[in-house]
Amino acid sequence: MSPDGEQIGIKPLPEALSIARELDLDLVEVAPQANPPVCRIMDYGKYKYEAAQKARESRRKSTQVSIKEMKYRPKIASGDFDTKTRKVAQFLKEGHKVKVTIMFRFREASHPEFGQRILDRVAEEVSGFAKVEAAPKLEGRNMTMVLAPDKRAKAQGGKQDDDGAASDAGQSS
Repeated sequence: MSPDGEQIGIKPLPEALSIARELDLDLVEVAPQANPPVCRIMDYGKYKYEAAQKARESRRKSTQVSIKEMKYRPKIASGDFDTKTRKVAQFLKEGHKVKVTIMFRFREASHPEFGQRILDRVAEEVSGFAKVEAAPKLEGRNMTMVLAPDKRAKAQGGKQDDDGAASDAGQSS
């Protein structure tokens, strides 16, 4: 294939190399498995540079999903619960996964149902735009649950989330 995209046809290797040298370009094998192998006449340095630029651009545009963690206590006050849960919702709306941890101390560990209730409340509060990825599980003195952004709910209710954010901003002033 010539540099401007038109097909030259089947040529023996020495002839193809001489055509590439006349044009001061490279002969690049693009499909070695084909019979006969397919080659292209191009500036290979320019091709490598453009491929690197595309790869860099795609890495820049891709979103990194990180796991954020929010820690609660079994005897959390309602104001603290609301503040932490709003922060969990913000992380989820930004596209992060959130690990919610209930930390038990001393005799609190003998009542894991308190932690379960808190995790259920958190999951209920964010159920419009998140889903439970890992169910609540007791690990030593901590109970953890992982929430992930729900892409389907985000697509359906994207406009509702914006309205909700606007009304929250209006209430805080």
